[in-house]
Amino acid sequence: MNIIMEPEKAIWESIVSRPEYAVKDLDDLVNDMFSEIQKRGDDAVRNYTALFDGISVKEIQVTEAEIQNAVSQVPDKLKQAIQQAKMNIESFHSAQLSKNSRVETVPGVNCWTERRPIEKVGIYIPSGTAPLFSTILMLAIPARLAGCETIVMCTPPKENNLIDPVMLYAAKLCGISIICKVGGIQSIAAMALGTKSVPKVYKIYGPGNQFVTAAKQMATRYKTAIDMPAGPSELLVYADDTAKPAFVASDLLSQAEHGVDSQVILLSPSKKLLDRVIIELSAQLQSLPRKSIVEKALNHSRFIQIKNRSTAIEFINEYAPEHCIVISEDEQFILENIRNAGSVFIGNYTPESAGDYASGTNHTLPTNGFAKQYSGVNLDSFTKQITFQKISKLGIQNIGNIVELMAEAEGLQAHKNAVTIRLNDIRNER
Repeated sequence: MNIIMEPEKAIWESIVSRPEYAVKDLDDLVNDMFSEIQKRGDDAVRNYTALFDGISVKEIQVTEAEIQNAVSQVPDKLKQAIQQAKMNIESFHSAQLSKNSRVETVPGVNCWTERRPIEKVGIYIPSGTAPLFSTILMLAIPARLAGCETIVMCTPPKENNLIDPVMLYAAKLCGISIICKVGGIQSIAAMALGTKSVPKVYKIYGPGNQFVTAAKQMATRYKTAIDMPAGPSELLVYADDTAKPAFVASDLLSQAEHGVDSQVILLSPSKKLLDRVIIELSAQLQSLPRKSIVEKALNHSRFIQIKNRSTAIEFINEYAPEHCIVISEDEQFILENIRNAGSVFIGNYTPESAGDYASGTNHTLPTNGFAKQYSGVNLDSFTKQITFQKISKLGIQNIGNIVELMAEAEGLQAHKNAVTIRLNDIRNER
């Protein structure tokens, strides 16, 4: 790892650009796959699974027998850990249940908002180099709390044509009954379009690689909403000399092991800390089972010495990290000024992996700088708000003339007449 010393703003963008892997005609590929699945349904899904994953899938939906068999294979201690994590996630997301707002804007004019669940949602769970069963909890729990009627889960099958047992256990624990053995672009297309085995949904959630991200964006052209553009994982750590180097190194490695396209950045005013973290990182790396993945991810990661805390804040907000760890004696200043981040972790004893699994917050977060525009998944992600209003005779008299004047000024006579006819009716009653 090379330390970049106090880089000028002119080169910030280039030194922390996210890793991009050129895929020739990716948009054309995604478009062709959507078209083919729209025409041929399950047959096309099976063909693409065989082509890209090398797996022949006969029954796309997981059977109840498969689920029961999987549940029996999960160790009790792991089940207990997942159950506790589920309780913590439920506790945090239940607190997001909002009361409906109601206001009388003028006498006789009552307006209010009510939340309604999105009826049919799809969740995509990556399972390439690791079975991310924690993501099932993060997506299915708020969906259930919000009241979504149908939850469809898609995840790639393993070579034995089965889903990892712990994935099925987590899905059953969260009440998911429709589980499909399909991943990648074809899973997103199937949920957006609907096939015999994969029900059509109204909104798709979940992280994934560049192919999944491209497919989710394509899904919006087919009137299917998505949670956010959630791609490869990333972490920025801001730390000064109050940070424990071993802790910082462990956090950087924990994110780098997600995949070769992950990115980690260490930002610090202290050259001493940067040097010590690099030593710790090298030592801890040697014992990691996913060492080869981590090493590739570290190739496009950065250690940056920053001038001062104000410059650090500017850098963080420009980068807009998915995950941001802050370990600093200036903690309050940094936290008060962070504007762009998916999720923030504070202090030496708050590892990012706690948020990934069991602290309670959601780990499905915006990446690639989209934290400037998007929030992470939360309870509201699974609902939409409907506004209501009821106007009495007194109310229409109080705002009627305002509406008439504004409608006439816009040249919309029918809009004006819809009010005038009511006002005249009230006058004729007198």
